[in-house]
Amino acid sequence: MQTEAAVLYEMGQPTPYAASQPLVIQEVQLEGPGPGEVLVEVVGAGLCHSDLSVVDGSRPRVMPMILGHEAAGIVREVGPGVAEFRPDDHVVFSWMPTCGRCLFCATGRPALCENGIRANLAGSLLNGSRRFRDGQGRILNHHLGVSGFSHYTVAVQESLVKIPQDAPLAKASLVGCAILTGIGAVVNTARVEAGMAVAVWGLGGVGLSAIMGTRLVGAYPIIAVDVLESKMDLARRLGASHTVNASKDDPVKAVRDLTGGGASYTFDAVGSERALLQAYEACRRGGTTVTIGLPAPTRMFTVPAVHIVNEERTIKGSYMGSAVPRRDIPRFLALYQAGLLPLDLLVTRTITLDEINGAFDALAKGEAVRQVLVFNS
Repeated sequence: MQTEAAVLYEMGQPTPYAASQPLVIQEVQLEGPGPGEVLVEVVGAGLCHSDLSVVDGSRPRVMPMILGHEAAGIVREVGPGVAEFRPDDHVVFSWMPTCGRCLFCATGRPALCENGIRANLAGSLLNGSRRFRDGQGRILNHHLGVSGFSHYTVAVQESLVKIPQDAPLAKASLVGCAILTGIGAVVNTARVEAGMAVAVWGLGGVGLSAIMGTRLVGAYPIIAVDVLESKMDLARRLGASHTVNASKDDPVKAVRDLTGGGASYTFDAVGSERALLQAYEACRRGGTTVTIGLPAPTRMFTVPAVHIVNEERTIKGSYMGSAVPRRDIPRFLALYQAGLLPLDLLVTRTITLDEINGAFDALAKGEAVRQVLVFNS
């Protein structure tokens, strides 16, 4: 079948992207689902910094590729051997396909699935297949097994989670990445207790989701740190009790002053080793620092080794919020539908496929939290 998609042929094109047009909007060929695969009509897909890091080349992937990993849609066709899904089911994509057989899947840590990460790095589905081709017959790679910037896509059943049909699909897409990663870091990775002081560096979609998560578990105070004043009001609406503008004030001193010596839990959602060091330095003795953002692979992080022992400090990484997608996507979505997670506030605007390059300019400038690409049937 033919489907319209945004294809990235070359990373590192100059900004503004509205002018250089790195994402080419075109009709591509999509093969039908093979064994264990599902054809999904994408209804909504969020624009995430992980997509931007591929566009700007800071996180290289195999080219050419159809980007988009935070998405939701409707099942239209299933391949042989698919028993869990049927046409018209509503689904959210999980950008880490979980094989269920490797060491990490077997021990309850599917976010680290060995076979899933291997497929994601190769630009294939979990089973090794690639279902897209462009007009010249060139194979187009899949982004994290999703490729949500295509109106229709094929995914393996291990990349999908069924959700209730009364959930708003476009907004439900955010549960597949921003919500899953941010809230998961709070409740799964750090396991923050009620009444404990927390501070979050970085108020993008993931960082603001972490703010929502800390409010959900009853943490206090909740301190939001960023360099953009425009993010502060939104952070307060989502649950922050205090905000710190790191471009004007020393965030380490501010957090220590507000918490009487340091927060018990600090989170870096920036993806910068400088922000991570600040988060570490603002954490009290016996505390835990969790890093959620993805720095460039060449960047290093150094702390006094003695602190790990004589202050019983913990530094933890959180990948995909240490989530179990088939457990966490439905439960976080249920919390949203119950009015306990105001994820609607994360949506800066909705866009069409033709607007996607300019939307990445807005994301790069910090002018948007989440822009949701909406396909109209």
